Amino acid sequence: MKAALLHEYSGALGVENVPDPKCPADGAIIRMQACGVCRSDHHAWVGADPDVALPHIMGHEFAGIVEEVGPECAAFTPGDRVTAPFILGCGQCTECQGGQPTICNDQQVIGFTLWGAFAEFLAVPHADYNLVRIPEAIGFAEAAGMGCRVTTAWRALSDRAAVQPGEWLAVHGAGGVGLSAVLLAKSMGARVVAVDINDEALAKATDMGADAVVNAARTNASEDIREMTRGGAHVSLDALGIYETFDSSLKSLRKLGRHVQIGMPVGDHATVPLPLLDLVYARQLTLHGMRGLGASGFAPLFAKIEAGDLDIAQLVTARLPLSELTSALHAMDGAQQAGVAVVTAFDR
Repeated sequence: MKAALLHEYSGALGVENVPDPKCPADGAIIRMQACGVCRSDHHAWVGADPDVALPHIMGHEFAGIVEEVGPECAAFTPGDRVTAPFILGCGQCTECQGGQPTICNDQQVIGFTLWGAFAEFLAVPHADYNLVRIPEAIGFAEAAGMGCRVTTAWRALSDRAAVQPGEWLAVHGAGGVGLSAVLLAKSMGARVVAVDINDEALAKATDMGADAVVNAARTNASEDIREMTRGGAHVSLDALGIYETFDSSLKSLRKLGRHVQIGMPVGDHATVPLPLLDLVYARQLTLHGMRGLGASGFAPLFAKIEAGDLDIAQLVTARLPLSELTSALHAMDGAQQAGVAVVTAFDR
């Protein structure tokens, strides 16, 4: 099969021929139709993710068609339209059986611990537990574009933060997951302030319904948010994963506010100062960790899309072949990009 193989961190990704993956006994082989390009892929590309060993195939926001199933896979057949969470649970442990595969001790991560979906084919283990059928009303590019970003934002808002209608949400970082959070929060009846340093990303957030935007390069974002929301946001998301957005997220919250950490902190940002007394203790804040969504959590999200309550197509702003993947990753070297790029051609 053809794949974008990573030989050197931050290096060019050539389209190469590599062996086809073997089908796990309880798994499936998926023929790729689309795969989103995510900031987490950028972390892997630059060598910031410790799970990645070279040579490697990245890509974790996939949508495709079942090509083959193993003898122990009973719920899927060739021809099914499917996706899966990027975190694959074992399906057997207490956490998986309790509906929490993102904390499974035996989890595997597509595009990180496993070769990923920037290739013509992908092997998915424990298919009956991990695969999710894509409704006919949702296209492959849209399903890949929602990938880990929409699903992660959905769990952050509906589960971890339990956002309520009328509450103020501050979104720090208007990239793919941040824009997804804006879109979802508005469908849930919340009021939203989007924060970024890229005016194009902020314009996209406005198009998706943000009630207000703040350019953090030109003003003190947390002070502006506390003023415009008359005391601070009820919920705030760090959708980037750097100290500046984490700090601003906490400072933008009102008393009893809830912070959700969506962006993955890497490098120097993995350990940061925490204003424990003045913020967490005095304002009685709640801090939530957040990483992915299990397969069982896709159904209510797909239902919102099918009902017309959520237009995810507007998230996809670029479609490209594997050969342009390096350029798409380089575009993430600086500020957040407006929208989501999706690989839709895997033969070149």
